[in-house]
Amino acid sequence: MQKAWWGAVLASVCAVPAGAAEPADVHGLWLTAEKDAVIAFAPCEDRAQALCVQVVWDKDAGTPKDTCGVKVARLERFAADAWRDGWAFDPRDGKKYKATVRLRDGVLLLRAFVGVEVLGQTERLSRVAQLPGQPVCQPAKPAGAAS
Repeated sequence: MQKAWWGAVLASVCAVPAGAAEPADVHGLWLTAEKDAVIAFAPCEDRAQALCVQVVWDKDAGTPKDTCGVKVARLERFAADAWRDGWAFDPRDGKKYKATVRLRDGVLLLRAFVGVEVLGQTERLSRVAQLPGQPVCQPAKPAGAAS
């Protein structure tokens, strides 16, 4: 009897991870590890169940290296404590990769990979409450607007 009780307790503890992440926990502003960009994570405009990721502050704003407004990731679904089934774009090398996003101990982990996730690289981002003051990303001009 005691063995069956202990097995039930152990199974219930393993079934629900402590502090399991929720899909919206990643929403907000995140600073890259290099502290050279702030990335906004939010529901996609065309599909609220998906996660879209865009550069909203870049230390190189207003220069030829400016990445302001670049969409750097889109993930379609949240499952098993991670955003999955999407891509990440690295503006440094101009390539798209498969991607996952997880939140662990207050750190956002954006993993980009080719093939299988275990063979990828992880970008660690820290949450920020607001954008740095300078430089400022300029709003994108609508398509067809005069320069």
